[in-house]
Amino acid sequence: MGNQPVDADLAGSGHQDATGLPTERRVQNYFGVRCDPSLPYEADYAPPAVPGKQQIPVSRRNFIELCEQLTVEDEKVFESLWRRLGLSVDWNHTYQTIDSRARAVSQRMFLRNLARGEAYQAEAPTLWDVTFQTAVAQAELEDRERPSAYHHLLFASDAGQTLEIATTRPELLPACVAVVAHPDDERYQKLFGTTVRTPVFGVEVPVLAHRLADPEKGTGAAMICTFGDTTDVVWWRELNLPTRSVLGRDGRFLQDAPAVLESEDAKAAYARLAGATPHTARERLVEMLRAGGALLGEPRPFTHTVKFYEKGDKPLEIVTSRQWYLRNGGRDAALRERLLERGEELTWHPEHMHNRYRSWVEGLAGDWLISRQRYFGVPVPVWYRLDSVGNPTDELIVPSEESLPIDPSSDTPPGYEDGQRDVPSGFTGDPDVMDTWATSSLTPQIAGGWGYDDDLFQRVFPMDLRPQAHEIIRTWLFSTVVRADLEHDALPWEHASISGWILDPDRKKMSKSKGNVVTPLDLLDQHGSDAVRYWAVCARPGTDTAFEIAQMKIGRRLAIKILNVSKFVLGLGVGQPQVSASRPIDQALMAHLAQVVEEATAQLEGYDYARALETIERCFWAFCDDCVELVKNRAYGEGGEDDAASARAALSSALSVLLRLLAPFLPFATEEAWSWWQEGSVHRAQWPSVADLQGQGSKGDAQLLSVSAGALTAIRKAKSAAQLSMRAEVAKVTATGPAPLLAALRQVMADVQSAGHVAEVVFEPADSNGVTYVITL
Repeated sequence: MGNQPVDADLAGSGHQDATGLPTERRVQNYFGVRCDPSLPYEADYAPPAVPGKQQIPVSRRNFIELCEQLTVEDEKVFESLWRRLGLSVDWNHTYQTIDSRARAVSQRMFLRNLARGEAYQAEAPTLWDVTFQTAVAQAELEDRERPSAYHHLLFASDAGQTLEIATTRPELLPACVAVVAHPDDERYQKLFGTTVRTPVFGVEVPVLAHRLADPEKGTGAAMICTFGDTTDVVWWRELNLPTRSVLGRDGRFLQDAPAVLESEDAKAAYARLAGATPHTARERLVEMLRAGGALLGEPRPFTHTVKFYEKGDKPLEIVTSRQWYLRNGGRDAALRERLLERGEELTWHPEHMHNRYRSWVEGLAGDWLISRQRYFGVPVPVWYRLDSVGNPTDELIVPSEESLPIDPSSDTPPGYEDGQRDVPSGFTGDPDVMDTWATSSLTPQIAGGWGYDDDLFQRVFPMDLRPQAHEIIRTWLFSTVVRADLEHDALPWEHASISGWILDPDRKKMSKSKGNVVTPLDLLDQHGSDAVRYWAVCARPGTDTAFEIAQMKIGRRLAIKILNVSKFVLGLGVGQPQVSASRPIDQALMAHLAQVVEEATAQLEGYDYARALETIERCFWAFCDDCVELVKNRAYGEGGEDDAASARAALSSALSVLLRLLAPFLPFATEEAWSWWQEGSVHRAQWPSVADLQGQGSKGDAQLLSVSAGALTAIRKAKSAAQLSMRAEVAKVTATGPAPLLAALRQVMADVQSAGHVAEVVFEPADSNGVTYVITL
């Protein structure tokens, strides 16, 4: 099994991902404050004891301190929960993705990416969340169904030709830069290469051909606006079109109209839109279109998919802004191919999850946008020189790696004094932070000591395993592969074990918005940690599993049975070290356990933990229901001391093996039972050895167990049918079957007779596939 380094949220090292928008929103609601970067820092600031309806503005530094304060409190709750669950975490080695060590690692990697040209700035169309006021990366998108409507607009040419356009966003008409149709669409062949004028604003735009235009969508002709959706961005880039921005970062129409709106009528029309939300602007523009006769019919409602930020509640807009990007193969075919090869090198559990990685990499539409316009996060570690009038230049000032971590908003760059901040010929700090994945993608480096404990890092990197859920393959897994490839030219780990979601009883994804989330503390109080762990581990790798109380009850029954059977076996007397199992059924038990250990170990090494539990649990219940019952009378001394010693040795050995096999799944019950008769912890005990068990059962035939269990089951069934006690006497058992099976049965029949209270046994050979029993009560 080994002790290999594991890269996980909680494994090997405790890791709490504290950065990002959720923490900021929680701080705002919890303390009743909001961040205002223009305010000065207030030492010893104390938030209101009871938050009011209006949030109080505080400085960025004060806001970050409150974020850190609340994160520490949250972590205490998390740690308590995780300890109660029995997670295998070394609590002496924890970190946050916002602590000084993690910030230093994140900034060091960024500076190295920058030096190699892998990190760069660009003014480009950016997906923007108007609520959180920040850029959003492709990996953070979520598709949601929303009602919409097609509006049919009439464009006209100076030559008198008309062109009907169907659009869901007529409010973006002032941002229209072209009309596009598919190059094979016969309806528009004569219009390609000509121009038409936009209704209401009268701006001349070209009619162009592009493969992404869908002849079956709307009228087949679409207006290209800057920017309505990501397809607009592709058309704008590939057709080399101008930019006419109308939406600001606040999600409202800009006050100033695009310069191309030259006529007084166009300017007056745009003035009605300035400052409006897209919804209001759409209503006003539809009125103008209808009044001018350019709206054909009434809007036609339908439902379509819209892009949202995964944590947002309003559709994303696309605005032009200057952002930081990291190369990830989205625009570099060679890098993309190399990252696809990394996916091939990685061992996936289950294998089909590799398809999600491959699909994501192949479908990348651009580089990784890593800057965020927020406050709580790892700052982008650069400053900018200011020109003689105080405007930022493109000349970057970077810190030394030894000085990290730094915050450009408060720290001074080398060669400058703080009095030169934000003054002509001085400097200014980059105001942005990096997105949470920019730091979480470095968990192997942070936990492994990269840059601060190089000896440790050389010993643990690449790590062995990344366990995670399937929905963040595109974010956490892929981004970690990107960072390791760029810096170390290696995979960050050898294996990826992918789990699924927990679904509600109706097999729907749990979410706070749906109100179907179940908190773990109540479950732990009701059923115990072992029971909850049992339910969780029954989910196969990579598959979603429904929340099931019934499964937890089964797990609780198993935990209780572990304690009860351990108490019973130990009450019979612990086998002596110098005494080994010598009777046929005892040796058969050792041989069977060797098979179970071999099978379960292979399944665990293949990361198929659910199947391993099935294998072990099946053996455990057979041990309780059959093996213990078959030999307990002999263990009491019924057949003499030698027979009793063999039975006790077999039962003790089997209990030791089963407790160790079950320990990873039900750690508390097994630890308790182990403490009754063994030194130390079961979790530090050696994993069962197949060789040792084979040695103890060298003469054993595992088939004897199934044969004896079959006979005992037949006897129990007959007593139950007759509504008799299991202690009732049986006059005779007649066993009919093939000679080899009857020969095996003869070896264990003494134990069967004792357990079943059988007076006489008759063996009748027959040419059959198995043994049948006639029970005479």
